[in-house]
Amino acid sequence: MEKAFLRTFGKGPAKQYAIDQIRYKDDDGSLLEVVNPLPEYTAEQVSGLRELFSLRYLSLNPLDRSGVWRYREFLPSFKPFDNVVTLWEGNTPIYPLPVCAQYAGMDALLAKHQGNNPTGSFKDNGMTTAVTMARKLGARMVACASTGNTSASMAAYAARARMKSIVFIPEGQIAYGKLSQALDYGALTIQINGDFDAAMNVVQDVCEKGNIYLLNSINPFRIEGQKTIMIEMLHQLGWSVPDWIIVPGGNLGNSSSFGKAFYELKSCGFIDKVPRLAIIQARGAGPLYKSYIASDRTLKPVHAQTRATAIKIGNPVSFSKAWYAVDYCDGIVEDVSEEDIAIAKSRIGADGIGSEPASATTVAGCKKLVEKGVIQKSDQVMCILTGHLLKDPDYSVEFHKDELYLDVERKTTVSGSQKIDTRGFSNKPVQLPADASVLLDYIEKKQQPPS
Repeated sequence: MEKAFLRTFGKGPAKQYAIDQIRYKDDDGSLLEVVNPLPEYTAEQVSGLRELFSLRYLSLNPLDRSGVWRYREFLPSFKPFDNVVTLWEGNTPIYPLPVCAQYAGMDALLAKHQGNNPTGSFKDNGMTTAVTMARKLGARMVACASTGNTSASMAAYAARARMKSIVFIPEGQIAYGKLSQALDYGALTIQINGDFDAAMNVVQDVCEKGNIYLLNSINPFRIEGQKTIMIEMLHQLGWSVPDWIIVPGGNLGNSSSFGKAFYELKSCGFIDKVPRLAIIQARGAGPLYKSYIASDRTLKPVHAQTRATAIKIGNPVSFSKAWYAVDYCDGIVEDVSEEDIAIAKSRIGADGIGSEPASATTVAGCKKLVEKGVIQKSDQVMCILTGHLLKDPDYSVEFHKDELYLDVERKTTVSGSQKIDTRGFSNKPVQLPADASVLLDYIEKKQQPPS
């Protein structure tokens, strides 16, 4: 079989580079992608591989225990798999969401919760592959710009690989649940003036001049790991392809990786159809949505403003790759308001599942697309929950105290509505005397069937 290689992504003549060349873009700024020379499998070979993947669930081999490396036949660029850095990432569950289904107007609704990864977000799927490549290439130092989840994941995997990690974060724009992880895992953490997009510009410059390996999703090996989210999901569904995948849209690495996953799976004969893809952005951070509704594929950066900090990105690096995923998966892009996100997050919680705000764009987006008639109530829909509730606990507390503001510091200079309307879904804590009679009386009055 031919070897994997890097290739420029997009229109125009493609340029090829060796897989071991440290490069994230072409000289003209075009993104790179990993080209995997996968065979065209026969039906018998597909059946054999599916059986092998199931057998690996029972194995004690660390590669098999990982929900990424279990599917290593789709990761040939990392052969011979002797430098793998793993924390047994992946293995994330699929949950039915009956409360959310009712809220969204669906017969049923499913969610694959990437917040159950080792560091609490989907970033671990891509970081195991990117740090593995960093080790293969002999890197001693890695860096990223981050709104939180990337920094936590990179710091953990770098620590595991005994590498030094450097995190550039936008000052005052990162949830402390995430920042605490990067600090605990030993990352050199540097706050800069400006937003995530400014941090992204700085980290690229620093990595180029300082011989530091860059681990944002501009790194094509991140995408390789994240595509296994879809492979594992299909495995869990018995290789039945759902009608829709709904994913939050921030830097758009997940959206890009999902498109790549389905292209490779269908091209090699592993599946015979692909699901439709819905990318949901926060209204205050929606450059892809604005591009989609204008039918203009030129990236026009925005000044991002949303409390869903994981997707508070106005200049996404994977913009062009996300457009490919939309095209290939007959996809759609939608946006949702801050109130939509907050209420949807509370409904996910009512199903006994905790998620960070960005994840809730999926349920909010599903509801909106059902109301528009794009998604039918009988469709099988898979929402991707990207991060754990404890990534941003302040958001949940403020919501339920009915003190959730668009601007966390409650500055009056922020344009638009300051307070996010909880629409009666908040669950305020109460203060009562330590008297059993009073407490039981209050509890009895509050007893009611769950909504």
